[in-house]
Amino acid sequence: MTQAWSNPLRDERDKRLPRIAGPCGLVIFGVTGDLSRKKLMPAIYDLANRGLLPPGFGLVGFARRDWADQDFGQVVYEAVRQHARTPFRQAVWDRLAEGFRFVPGTFDDPAAFDTLAATVKELDEERGTGGNHAFYLSIPPSFFPVVSEQLARSGLTDQGPDQWRRVVIEKPFGHDLASARDLNRVVNEVFPEESVFRIDHYLGKETVQNILALRFANQLFEPLWNAHYVDHVQITMAEDIGIGGRAGYYDGIGAARDVIQNHLLQLLALMAMEEPGSFHPRALRAEKIKVLSATKPVGPFEDTTAYGQYTGGWQGGQKVLGYLEEEGIAPGSTTETFAAITCEVNTRRWAGVPFYLRTGKRLGRRVTEIAVVFKRAPHLPFDATMTEELGQNALVIRVQPDEGVTMRFGSKVPGATMEVRDVTMDFGYGHAFTESSPEAYERLLLDVLLGEPSLFPVNEEVELSWQILDPVLRFWAEQGTPEQYRAGTWGPASADAMMARTGRHWRRP
Repeated sequence: MTQAWSNPLRDERDKRLPRIAGPCGLVIFGVTGDLSRKKLMPAIYDLANRGLLPPGFGLVGFARRDWADQDFGQVVYEAVRQHARTPFRQAVWDRLAEGFRFVPGTFDDPAAFDTLAATVKELDEERGTGGNHAFYLSIPPSFFPVVSEQLARSGLTDQGPDQWRRVVIEKPFGHDLASARDLNRVVNEVFPEESVFRIDHYLGKETVQNILALRFANQLFEPLWNAHYVDHVQITMAEDIGIGGRAGYYDGIGAARDVIQNHLLQLLALMAMEEPGSFHPRALRAEKIKVLSATKPVGPFEDTTAYGQYTGGWQGGQKVLGYLEEEGIAPGSTTETFAAITCEVNTRRWAGVPFYLRTGKRLGRRVTEIAVVFKRAPHLPFDATMTEELGQNALVIRVQPDEGVTMRFGSKVPGATMEVRDVTMDFGYGHAFTESSPEAYERLLLDVLLGEPSLFPVNEEVELSWQILDPVLRFWAEQGTPEQYRAGTWGPASADAMMARTGRHWRRP
């Protein structure tokens, strides 16, 4: 009997090799939408260009269009040339385009889904996709039940031994807790929970994933990461644009449902979670669920929350419309375009530390950041005049743009006198690494094809997030019209007032 010896150097090298998807295909419903054109199609090409897709990868578009396969290929080509991150290479494109197929039809047409089933089978035989297919539902949630039913009826959810079928769901995951539970029930009747991938594109960003590295790969921060040293945490996602052409989606949804329920509460969970026992998806999810279970909105809501709606004005040197003047917005709409809430995490580590979450459109600039603001030193052996320009220490994680981390601390100003002023120490992804960060959808689509669920919320996380937000939404609905704020500012006056009541203030990134 021969002893099989392992090579430690090769084993270590293999751990660092990029993960490559096995034989598989992807079906996109809603393939004519902006998301597909600007994000999904370019991400598929970029993955192929990086050698992370199998040679026989198949892509099927399903939409209400009278297109042939070649027409669909031209649409993908134009999207790739316009929006792809990596350079265009003809050889990569030619190999990828061989696997393109298009199926015309509507969601309530059984014949179209029978054609789709035949197309998928054809890809298995001609491209070697092996019966492994993911279905990307880039469609309004109201269509989920009928599409799920059609997929099951046509046998597209059936899988043999060593095969997989998965479904990818775009937000919003419901409108409130009750609708989220209904949506989860409908999807889980067709796909088991381990085959459901709920996409939150923020979790695919490098800087969001870096939260885990920053916290758990460094001993530096752990002793300070608690209520003894942290005064409060601010999580901000600000946009300087309006709703664009999204009136049909946005009106009736609003800022809180669009951003806080998914993106910001997920960031809160990553910031507040305990160290998992391993990097296994189940362990990561378990810690996030513990945090969300312990998180509650702080009341009374008239003092601890704020919501508003932007009006017209000048921004970036040009005149912009107010929300009610945007095309497609119902007259007198009470949908909020700015939302801020205060949360508490009732654990031993975080008791007494407020987490402030805010988001809005037509704000001062586009930025997403997490600021951990530390308590002031209990004793300063300086005269007040020496430290009058000294603020609070802060650790700021910049998610976008200008991805990186900033630390703010006090330092002596050069000169003959003792004067302490805030300075910053900065880490930027663009300066520290030569390789550019992949787009979030590249990482997330590859994880779907690999069956790697770490960055995808399970239904329990979704329902817990709605439990946190629902009481605030009900309160706002009872109050009626949101407070107005001028485009280009940082939200309504009530947002500043909610912070001032506790002697704090919002950061101006």
